[in-house]
Formats: sequence, C-alpha cells, structure tokens
Amino acid sequence: MIEIKHPLHVAVLVTDLAKADHFYGAVLGLPKVERSLRFPGSWYQIGLFQIHLIVAEGLNQALQNPEKLGRNPHMAFAVADLEATKQQLIGQGFPVQLSQSGRLALFTQDPDGNVVELSQIS
Repeated sequence: MIEIKHPLHVAVLVTDLAKADHFYGAVLGLPKVERSLRFPGSWYQIGLFQIHLIVAEGLNQALQNPEKLGRNPHMAFAVADLEATKQQLIGQGFPVQLSQSGRLALFTQDPDGNVVELSQIS
C-alpha cells in the first residue's frame, strides 16, 4: 500500500493570469511564492500546501452541475468567518452559492470558473 504523507499542491488551469492572481492573492488573501518555471503561472502557499496556477489559453471549463457548484470538481478551504467571506465575495462581484447540506459553507468560482468551497471551521 502507498503511504501518502501529506498533500503538496493542486494545479489549476487559468486563462487570464492577472485576474486569477487577483482572486487567489487579493480576494482569498493567499501569499504568492517564488517559482522558477519558464511557462506562465503563479504559485500560492497555504501551510505546506500550494496552489499552482497554470496558464492554458483557450480553456473552456464547463460545469457539469451549475445548479450545485459543490457537485463539480473543486478545492476547499477553511475560513474563520463565513458571513464576512460571503460579503467580501459578493462585494467584489464573485458568485456565491450556499451549501445545501446545512453546513456553514459556500461555493464560489474564480474568474475561469474553477469552483472553490469555503467552509467555516470552529
């Protein structure tokens, strides 16, 4: 059996790096880290975990279930205050869909339609 120690990163395809950098850096507040690769992209750090934004021109990411964002491929993060998070996303024009499970969670999308879950963890 393979023994996985911890997650390292997730690669997220984006078409407009400036818009994606704004979402992950300014809106979500993630710290950007150095990267030495020659193709366009950005890396963001969360503890030991990284998000690698990779530019893929002409990308068309259609949702399988637009009515329930959580039933699409997504990444999830814990937040301290879900209501404040919701208001900040709405204030900046990002879509917000509350979890229908009854959990303190919401789903949003980055500028390329990648789904992000934000859950309040006490």
